[in-house]
Amino acid sequence: MRQRPLSPHLGVYKFAYTMATSIAHRASGIVLSVGLLALAGWLIAAASGPESYALAVALLGGAFGQLLLAGWLVAFSYHLFNGLRHLNWDLGRGLEKSEARRSAGLVVLATLLLATAFIYAAFFAGVPR
Repeated sequence: MRQRPLSPHLGVYKFAYTMATSIAHRASGIVLSVGLLALAGWLIAAASGPESYALAVALLGGAFGQLLLAGWLVAFSYHLFNGLRHLNWDLGRGLEKSEARRSAGLVVLATLLLATAFIYAAFFAGVPR
């Protein structure tokens, strides 16, 4: 019996920045999906009455909930900018190795800037001094 070739997988390739950005894009999509479930739960609690809403606010407003919110903001920022990068690739632009590497750096930089702005606005902008 002839051995059929295997599909390429993580064990076949050397780890590279392109793999890291691809894995991070998928992971950020998963994190956003979980965040969407939390948003739906919060909306359901808001529609269910004051007691349910107070419980949801207590859960999401605590330190752990705020840490999750910060994580969702970072995931949203990364997924947004890396998705734009992929759309650019779909147009046939930026596919050269040097351009892809530069765009990966720009995605990380833009993510840090937007996530920092989001987190500042969400947690510190309304705090009286």
